[in-house]
Amino acid sequence: MASQFFSRLNMAVPHIGASLGAAWTSVRSALPDSCVNGQRDEQLHFAKFGRKPNDTELSNLQNNGAEGSLQRIDSVGDDDSCGGGEFGSSRHKISEWQAGWNVTNAIQGMFVVSLPYAVLHGGYWAITAMIGVAYICCYTGKILVDCLYVTNEEGQLVRVRDTYVSIAEECFGRRVGSKIVNTAQLIELLMTCILYVVLCGDLMVGTFPDGAIDTRSWMMICGILLLPCSFLKNLHHVSTLSFWCTMAHVVINVMIMGYCLLQAATWGWSQVSLRINIFTFPISLGIIVFSYTSQIFLPSLEGNMSDPSKFHCMLNWSHVAAAIFKSLFGYVGFLTWQENTQEVITNNLPTQGFKGVVNFILVVKALLSYPLPYFATLDLLERALFKGRPDTAFPSMWALDGDLKVWGLALRVGLVVFTTAMAISIPHFAILMGFIGSFTGTMLSFIWPCYFHLKLKGPTLDWGTVAYDCFVIFLGVLFGVIGIYYSFRALVGAFQIGLPF
Repeated sequence: MASQFFSRLNMAVPHIGASLGAAWTSVRSALPDSCVNGQRDEQLHFAKFGRKPNDTELSNLQNNGAEGSLQRIDSVGDDDSCGGGEFGSSRHKISEWQAGWNVTNAIQGMFVVSLPYAVLHGGYWAITAMIGVAYICCYTGKILVDCLYVTNEEGQLVRVRDTYVSIAEECFGRRVGSKIVNTAQLIELLMTCILYVVLCGDLMVGTFPDGAIDTRSWMMICGILLLPCSFLKNLHHVSTLSFWCTMAHVVINVMIMGYCLLQAATWGWSQVSLRINIFTFPISLGIIVFSYTSQIFLPSLEGNMSDPSKFHCMLNWSHVAAAIFKSLFGYVGFLTWQENTQEVITNNLPTQGFKGVVNFILVVKALLSYPLPYFATLDLLERALFKGRPDTAFPSMWALDGDLKVWGLALRVGLVVFTTAMAISIPHFAILMGFIGSFTGTMLSFIWPCYFHLKLKGPTLDWGTVAYDCFVIFLGVLFGVIGIYYSFRALVGAFQIGLPF
């Protein structure tokens, strides 16, 4: 009897291997050709990003120079940092998965807890913005990396620039370009680092509302926990931390989305409107734009990838995942709490215990998110000030054996202390971040990549690409002006109320 039962079961249920094979075939057919076929089909897949049809695409590059193929040639020079972007040395290569963890870390940030609040003020327009801004930022990321390359006489793509700053120097001039872009990047990165410390303090107070430790003390404790970041040496280590940050993000999504799905019977479908609160939605829109800013990291990530042909595929799917997660999270979160949706969605959770667990995981996520912008800030400062004489005013932080000098380690520790002190000192930081981010975010993610693309690749672009670049520049200016205006109004009103502590 048992043998007959298992015989019939074997006939009714396919083998697991065959089922998995059929499932992979279905998934494989849905993936972009760049993910499956590597370099083979990239020229057709990304033909619209910057060159004539018979030119070789950026992602159709090989590191091995095989016969009959075109290869990527990094910028010439004896500096080990060539090809490494803002993060410096390219000796520690990363895979496309590790690069994807870093991009996901940058664009699946802590702002996800405020997305239902954005839907409260923007309705379906906010959801549209979460998807549309993801598409635009993915596009501008590709064309920014495209600006690192030129095509030589042999038809090979040569990587003649390493960083966002080097592109700006080509377009704005060496003296002006480096100062403008370096300043914008440093503001963006430092504000991000400070914001993570601020959020840690706020979340810990929310977890222990009746505790003896106040917000500023929690910020100091979190700053002490971040001191080991001073020992980070390469992007591989940062990628590992970004992976665990992504895992924490998944846990948060599962917990909050799971609770929301359990409340599906009470969802207010009719509460999502097409109306916009003109006084509050521009700030929410600025948060959405700011949350997708990853352009600062992209030149270095592409330069440090062991297989740059996977860059476009990695960027596509990291932004597709972000758009899906953010739009669903914002929509479902608002449907659950409707008009009672608060600025940070964890404040809507029903019990103090549940809220405490979620807040604690968010603190872990914030601490794991900190190393990426911190590491990028360090390398920007090192390239600008500490490459060694006569290139910069100060000597290198690194000894000949590759270890940090004592004073170099002290400066790195000082940067952690500085961001912690600023988090403690700056009043109304969230609004101030929205005010400055409306400028730096739109400039770095919308306006400058498209302007650089038109400036450096203009003769090779078709009219449709030129028109789209101009449209993105217009949107960047529009979002920036509106966001700065309404953020400034909110900032003035907050200062009239007084300091938050």
